Amino acid sequence: MTLPAQSRLIVVMGVSGSGKSTIGEQLADRLEIPFIDADNLHPRTNVEKMRGGTPLQDSDRWPWLEIVADAMRNTADTNGRVVCACSALRKSYRDCLRDRAQEPIVFVLLHGEKAIIAERQANRPGHFMPAALLDSQFATLEPFEDDENGITIDVALSIEDIVEKAVLALS
Repeated sequence: MTLPAQSRLIVVMGVSGSGKSTIGEQLADRLEIPFIDADNLHPRTNVEKMRGGTPLQDSDRWPWLEIVADAMRNTADTNGRVVCACSALRKSYRDCLRDRAQEPIVFVLLHGEKAIIAERQANRPGHFMPAALLDSQFATLEPFEDDENGITIDVALSIEDIVEKAVLALS
């Protein structure tokens, strides 16, 4: 898939525990642009639901996705480009981000075997997303469609290799 050159908005996406924040931060560092972690933009009610083991409903997600899109666009307006870590599991969620931002977004999907991601999730103390919701995350994940700008990178690779693949794809 050909990605738009120098897209202003880059979303590192995937299920909980796939490495979105880690890869997003390092990718932003490599590209020398700001990083936003969409988890930090969740309303308290969303965080409490997830912490309690309740998957979010779309009615919980739409306002949050609009906040995320606004934050990305505003950051890119100020700094030129931005990397954001955001689950964006369904096409409709990715469409919401694009529609609200009113410009193309390149998505970097961190994808891999459930066992690898579950192990990483188990070694991540203090995160509000319990491992029990991993199955629902995989069930929700929708592959890219032809009208989306996205690449998929295997999470079994090293962090450095994942970041390098993303940098090359975005260059």
